[in-house]
Amino acid sequence: MLELAILGFLRERPLHGYDLRKRVAALTGHVRPIADGTLYPAIKRMETRGWLTRETQAGAAAAPRHMLHLTPAGERELLRRLREPEDLDISDENRWFVLLSFLRHLEDAQAQAHVLRRRLAFLEEPSSFFYEDGRPVRAEEVPDPFRQGLLIIARATSAAELNWLHATLTTLENAEP
Repeated sequence: MLELAILGFLRERPLHGYDLRKRVAALTGHVRPIADGTLYPAIKRMETRGWLTRETQAGAAAAPRHMLHLTPAGERELLRRLREPEDLDISDENRWFVLLSFLRHLEDAQAQAHVLRRRLAFLEEPSSFFYEDGRPVRAEEVPDPFRQGLLIIARATSAAELNWLHATLTTLENAEP
């Protein structure tokens, strides 16, 4: 998720580490805060893989700034991850939101639609946070008002996403190739 966010933001424009950290934190920080001890090792790994380069520029005050640029190899990796997301990128809501944030970088409407169809198939499977005898428990069956609230909110969120997915897939599937 972190690498995808880094690749996605750098695809939009070169950034220095502080700006990149702020953008990633705004996207994911409410769920998974991004510490320097997480971000900078990821940047270093990605630099070693040839996905990004670092350019030193004079800083506004005194310290130099390291601008990060996406390389052609980094762009290919971003597009690969967008075109062929892992199952967890489809099923985990937080990872899905990161993927969705950059899906526009796949310029092929059919490739975008393929990813959305995978999410749609996942959401259409019966599921719950709670199971009894191997079957999903519905909100109406839960006596605990807090668990019931969780299930009601999740159902409403899923319904909104399903509506959006159907509408967006219709648009993408009718797009000119």
